[in-house]
Amino acid sequence: MLRDGASAQYGSDAIAGVMNFQLKDNHEGGSFEFKPGIYQYGDGRQFAVAGNIGLGNPDAWSSLSFEYGGADPTIRSVQRTDAQNLVDAGNFSVKDPAQIWGQPIVENDFKFFANYGATLTDDIDFYGHANYARKRVEGGFYFRNPNTRSGVFSKTGGKTLLVGDLRGLTNEMAEWEARKQAAEAAGQEFTELSPHDADDIPITNHVPDPAQLQAVKSDPNLFTFQEIFPGGFTPRFGAFTWDSSIVVGVKGTALKDTLDKDLTWDLSGSFGRHHADFFIFNTVNASLGPDTPTYFDPGDYIQTDYNLNFDVTYPLHDLVFLASGLEYRNEGFEIIEGERESHQIGPLAVQGFTAASNGFSGFSPVAAGTWYRYNVAAYLESEIRPIDPLLIALAVRGENFEDFGSTLNYKAAANYKITETMRLRGSYSSGFRAPTPGQQNAFNITTEFNFEKNDLVNNGTIPSTNPAVGVVTGKEDNSLDPETSNNFTGGFTVEILDVNFTMDFFDIRMKNRLSLSQDFALTDTQKADLIAGGVTSAANLEEFRFFTNDFDTTTQGIDAVVTAPIPNGSLIAVYNFTSTTVTDHNPETLDDLRIKELEENLPEHRANLTLLQSITDAWGVLGRASYFSNWYDSEDDQTYTGKVIFDLETTYTVGSGVALTVGGRNILNTYPDENPNAANTIGNKYGQFSPFGFDGAFWYAKVGYSF
Repeated sequence: MLRDGASAQYGSDAIAGVMNFQLKDNHEGGSFEFKPGIYQYGDGRQFAVAGNIGLGNPDAWSSLSFEYGGADPTIRSVQRTDAQNLVDAGNFSVKDPAQIWGQPIVENDFKFFANYGATLTDDIDFYGHANYARKRVEGGFYFRNPNTRSGVFSKTGGKTLLVGDLRGLTNEMAEWEARKQAAEAAGQEFTELSPHDADDIPITNHVPDPAQLQAVKSDPNLFTFQEIFPGGFTPRFGAFTWDSSIVVGVKGTALKDTLDKDLTWDLSGSFGRHHADFFIFNTVNASLGPDTPTYFDPGDYIQTDYNLNFDVTYPLHDLVFLASGLEYRNEGFEIIEGERESHQIGPLAVQGFTAASNGFSGFSPVAAGTWYRYNVAAYLESEIRPIDPLLIALAVRGENFEDFGSTLNYKAAANYKITETMRLRGSYSSGFRAPTPGQQNAFNITTEFNFEKNDLVNNGTIPSTNPAVGVVTGKEDNSLDPETSNNFTGGFTVEILDVNFTMDFFDIRMKNRLSLSQDFALTDTQKADLIAGGVTSAANLEEFRFFTNDFDTTTQGIDAVVTAPIPNGSLIAVYNFTSTTVTDHNPETLDDLRIKELEENLPEHRANLTLLQSITDAWGVLGRASYFSNWYDSEDDQTYTGKVIFDLETTYTVGSGVALTVGGRNILNTYPDENPNAANTIGNKYGQFSPFGFDGAFWYAKVGYSF
């Protein structure tokens, strides 16, 4: 792992460093593993079956791995006060809990990975790897109170129950839509409905007037969503996801006779694709009235990446090593339009019923599209040893992006050997991270809880180039730029009596950081402009936000690692301190809450102590203690205290390749502090951003066989 900035070697994605994954390359043998588990609370059962096999011989081989598993949901909720009030008033259709907080459902989680290679000639090798993964993930959204949810059950905050007037319109929405299109084609104004003559029903003590409610239910010309969802509803949201990639390459040596030393070369190409097909159900498009579906396909996100790389390395001298390379990359982002009902403005919209699928609006034809961006890059890297104790590394990379031009980044690093067991090291580099096509073009609307209003609001993330953004920023051009950084690290490593100790300080100054802005209220004019432009889901939109480059930060910290041998084992201690300060920002786009999130959402102090101990040749134990300091949860507006959690695992090798493992994570069943406002707000018993989760102890077993 390179923990300092590496953009000068690897480009945009390496602004914070890179990790090197060691892939299985066995051409024979294999393994099989079965791992079930369950939370101590009694829910969240999980299982995974995994295996690997090596095929071929040293000259042509492949290592194939797979995993299949799934997970049941967990529930760590308390009944919301508003839901309990309904039950106390006699509404027994309300679920308990009305809103679920916990881990999502994961189904059919399948992964396949192949690593392969072959010797083509004495000087050329073929290599590559590929993966395919898919799963279905489903979780819950916010509870829709059957008396108060705006645009579905009420438009007065729960004082009255919203009643739809169906007179003048057939229940067949297709016929209504045909009349609307015919009128528009003839250039005539379309009167969507006759005047709304129905009276909304008064609500007293959480109960709509029983006589008036029964009268509405008995009248085919009148409608309320309590007829479909008398206890309210909680949408279920999720996605089917597919992830795939393939890498192929050839590498070898050349020009040894000409250059007197091996020049190595490496030519590779790769393709990656991630596809998320969203769904939402147990919800409504309220503007369609009684003909609304309750299951919607809001559309898809698809991300693709194509890469072509050519690299060469050459030992120019015993004291000088050179590397250089070229890269071409093409990124694509696609939004696929959702089914019509998921973004349609139906005939009851004029009566105050919200349009589009409630909870997550479908992607309209205007939101749908495909966007591509390519960039080319070249880099040069060298390692120089001017004197024996000193190693200097230098790198520079130039990159040109299709949409926002060029960037040049550099890095200088040094490692000085004071003694055979002690070294000083440090680096200084510049870095950048380019905005993705998704950040530049994505448009979506989700329902979130607003604590100031104590109600649900529809928040939209819109492209920064949308005219509504210009109204807020006062600028005509709000296109995104790369975020840039200057990184400094300094530290040392020392080994005394086989105990290895490393400590590094880091200082990262970032400018033009990419982040979501604060939420802004959408004016009626802006809303009308969006609807006129075809963004029909904007009819629901109350607040919007966008990606912006409007702030700078300084992040400083320390990493320390101690590795010590003990009899028949080892002890590893890790400590990290990280502090981020927003040093400059635009108060027009980032408010105090957003600043606090950036500075305090993550614990400043983290540490763990891991013990690996062999009891016998066949029996081993792993124990770990992990510490997390305080963190701020912006959703609850609470700062939660730090905790220590403990993990324990033991493995016994039976023989003939069979190993049995039992273990537990968070074995003392430690939970975060309870949310003091859970019942009166959204029912989350614990802060949802806890760094160690909020589900308590998890116990598992594992049976493994290798051959």
